[in-house]
Amino acid sequence: MADTGDLDELLRAMASAHRRSILQHVWVCERGAGELADRLGLAPASVSEHLKVLRKIGLVAMRVDGTYRLYQAQPERLRELLLLLAQTFPDPSSTSSNEGQHE
Repeated sequence: MADTGDLDELLRAMASAHRRSILQHVWVCERGAGELADRLGLAPASVSEHLKVLRKIGLVAMRVDGTYRLYQAQPERLRELLLLLAQTFPDPSSTSSNEGQHE
C-alpha cells in the first residue's frame, strides 16, 4: 500500500498540466516519447522529463521494443494512490456529526 510520501509525490506529479496530458495519452495504449512530443507540441526533452516523474511514482511504465521505448499508464497504481487520497481526506458526510465541530 502507498504511504503519505507517495501521496505527496502524486500531488506534485499531477500538479503539472503537461503530465496530466501525457497520462491521458498513454491511458489506453502505448506511445513513444516522440509521438507524445508531437501530439502535445512539446520538446522531446520536456516530454522525457515529465515521463521520468510519472515513471518514478509508478503511474507510467516503459517497455523497450527494439530501438523504441514505449510508455503506458498503470491504472492500478493510480487507483492505489486515489484510495490513499480518499483515506487522507474522507468524505465529511460519512463521519460522525460531532467530529470536527468547534464549541
